[in-house]
Amino acid sequence: MLAAETLRQVRRIHIRTRRLVDGTFAGEYHSVFRGRGMEFAEVREYVPGDDVRTIDWNVTARMGQPFVKQYVEERELTVMLLVDLSASGRFGSARKLKTEIATELCAVLALSAIRNNDKVGMILFTDQVERFVAPQKGKNRALRVIREMLAFEPERRGTDLAQALEYLSKVHRQRSVSFLLSDFIARDYEKPLRLAHRRHDIIPVCITDRREMSLPRIGLIHLEDPETGAHVMVDTASAAVRRDFAQRREAVVQRRQRMFRALGLDAIEVTTDEPYMHALMRFFRLRERRLQQGR
Repeated sequence: MLAAETLRQVRRIHIRTRRLVDGTFAGEYHSVFRGRGMEFAEVREYVPGDDVRTIDWNVTARMGQPFVKQYVEERELTVMLLVDLSASGRFGSARKLKTEIATELCAVLALSAIRNNDKVGMILFTDQVERFVAPQKGKNRALRVIREMLAFEPERRGTDLAQALEYLSKVHRQRSVSFLLSDFIARDYEKPLRLAHRRHDIIPVCITDRREMSLPRIGLIHLEDPETGAHVMVDTASAAVRRDFAQRREAVVQRRQRMFRALGLDAIEVTTDEPYMHALMRFFRLRERRLQQGR
């Protein structure tokens, strides 16, 4: 049973994100995520200008005049939320931790999918897959997503993106729209990301904190890697140390972004000190332009 405070958090997040979805994101989501194709709806009489390829010859022969088939878009999709719960997510120098941002993003994406009658599933992972929630429809699915994000306590601290992506391909063989939410502080995931993207529409959601990109000038500080427990002393009074740290972090970001571009992935870049709605809207507009261009 969930604690009273967790239930209150679930309700607060649900209300806040539902307002965003109702006001903005549900329509954007519908416009950029296509269904699996077209399905037959009915036949009607042929009128001049109809595509002759849609003529239903069996009905035409039976009725003695031409009839055409009508189709509607088969909209139902499966949306998978792959969420990195490693220890590095429990950091934030602004108003919210990276995991708190991830929770709200999952709620927004789940609500948007449910508004469009799509299924929503979830994979929570660290350096192992910790929880799998099978895809389902229904208005309670968003609440389940929020509850899992708030209440689940992972067993491990590390990160293994490759294992999560491989697990996705095993448990869901049909094409899905899969949002991969992580800070991407990980190694050796390019190949599994490429393989997963061949079957699924993989959308990386990079959640970062600006303090991870540069060191403040505050003298000697003690740093600990939250995932490995490794300790190091750093002299932030040194301009060379600060410059080297910033250059190394920027190189990591640049490599990641080049990888995403090379694989044809539309990444969503979110930082803890900016409203995530701006990043989501940029993503939707990018997707819409590509659809209009037939890409």
